[in-house]
Amino acid sequence: MKKITIYTTPWCVYCKMTKAFFKEQNVQYEEKDVSTDAAARDEMIAKSQQMGVPVIDIDGELTVGFDKERLSQLLNIK
Repeated sequence: MKKITIYTTPWCVYCKMTKAFFKEQNVQYEEKDVSTDAAARDEMIAKSQQMGVPVIDIDGELTVGFDKERLSQLLNIK
């Protein structure tokens, strides 16, 4: 099983879309709320050089924003 981490904020529409897609596909993930967790925010910025969310880390492959096609490819979803 792939290790998936999603860096989010509660008000991010694209974060909600990503989580809904994961739920629909029965994908397990760890969520880190960067609005309240400074360590997670620093980790996200160090990994991605981005301050926007969502940042999705799938086994070290990063995706910024909700990109259904790329997520499907990384997760081998048809």
